[in-house]
Amino acid sequence: MTPTRREILLIGGRNGAELLQFIAQLSEAGLDTTRAPSVAAAKEQLSRARFSLAVVAMESGSDSLELIRELTFLFRGLPVLAVAVAVRGSVSEAREVISAGAADYLLLPLDEAKVTGLIHHFADQYFDPELGRGRRFITTDEGMRRLLQQVRRVARSMATVLIQGESGTGKELIARFVHQVSERNQGPFIAINCAALPENLLESELFGHAKGAFTGALADRKGKFQQANGGAIFLDEISEMSLNLQAKLLRVLQEREVDPVGGRSAIPLDVRVIASTNRDLKSWAQSGRFREDLYYRLNVFPVHLPPLRQRTSDIPLLAEHFRKRFIEELGRNAIPFSSAALTALTRYGWPGNVRELENVIHRALLIAEGTEITPRDLMIEWPPVSDTHLDDEEDEEELDDEDGIRMTRDLPLPRPDLENNDQIRLPVGTTVRQMEEFLIHRTLDEVKGNRTRAAELLGISIRTLRNKLNEYAAR
Repeated sequence: MTPTRREILLIGGRNGAELLQFIAQLSEAGLDTTRAPSVAAAKEQLSRARFSLAVVAMESGSDSLELIRELTFLFRGLPVLAVAVAVRGSVSEAREVISAGAADYLLLPLDEAKVTGLIHHFADQYFDPELGRGRRFITTDEGMRRLLQQVRRVARSMATVLIQGESGTGKELIARFVHQVSERNQGPFIAINCAALPENLLESELFGHAKGAFTGALADRKGKFQQANGGAIFLDEISEMSLNLQAKLLRVLQEREVDPVGGRSAIPLDVRVIASTNRDLKSWAQSGRFREDLYYRLNVFPVHLPPLRQRTSDIPLLAEHFRKRFIEELGRNAIPFSSAALTALTRYGWPGNVRELENVIHRALLIAEGTEITPRDLMIEWPPVSDTHLDDEEDEEELDDEDGIRMTRDLPLPRPDLENNDQIRLPVGTTVRQMEEFLIHRTLDEVKGNRTRAAELLGISIRTLRNKLNEYAAR
């Protein structure tokens, strides 16, 4: 049976005979190989495409170890292999790369059977359904990267982690990342939504119950805490837990043991606790809606995830990631985003954050009929620069609510400010088209005629800008 083809990123490495043979073996093993000659090129490739695994060629004088460390925490679940030619491989280097996070250290040359077995073993790990196919961090935001660095360091301890952020920001992804990079990552990761069950059922789910504890309890049952022994438990939406259960949870955290409902003795626990909430838990504790002592017990290491609107540079990268994923899943042709669609995505407020973005891209690929994904396909409401800037092919077309999206709004004219030259001063009665022409020429003056920069500042394509200038010149 021919194996499914998968993508591998090979980083660095000179074209020696062993390396070229290894690349050929990867192809025979069912992998398409992309070369990244430098660390910078590797990061660019990984930010824009999904790979089954990465292979780092160990070279003297390179920063390969630091690259391995960064890859293993920025791209969650992506297996990273280090390879070295036989004449320079060493036990000490093997220890270093494994410590840095590499999945394995290979000495070249290898026989074809071993290459095939190893590669598919690690590639299959990345496609583990429990981890989620292709689930990884995609970010160029410096604040987010610093946060992930901190999380990685804390994850190696047993410190309780409290993740706070709006719905859809990726709190469970962070929780799984904490577990994966911890020293107990071979243990179970058990997640439970504290808002999904009524109090009596949640108590039994969390702490377990003994046979006969209540009607229907026909046998002893382990709760989520016992199931997580040796690993981690993720308490999602913990702010929705009742005050009564909060008291019982506090005792579990303090005593490191659990009392099953109806049980006769406590059961010792060895569990890492990770909790999350979309509330301001400190203010909830101060108002009496959440136990203050439990809040401080959970808040050993707080993680505050920023909403997507605060890291707009990640929106195009995430959108492209989801586009490629859904094209593959839906079996569609590789339909790209139009420039207007990318503008709409970047300017939208994303109240549902990354989860909403994922759903929007999925829906757009289901309904898009043209050669590009347009703002109409996105079906989101956003404040455009002007209705003439929506799409190069429909400059004069106005989209309204009948298309599922309102793309035009009445924008108030700027008020004059004689004291501030940065303010635009236009007389009452100026038309929208006159204001548009003024804005375009004013922007071109500011950037000394650089049309590419002007188009970027105005939020339009260079083609639209060129067409507008031709239109003004023809009057």
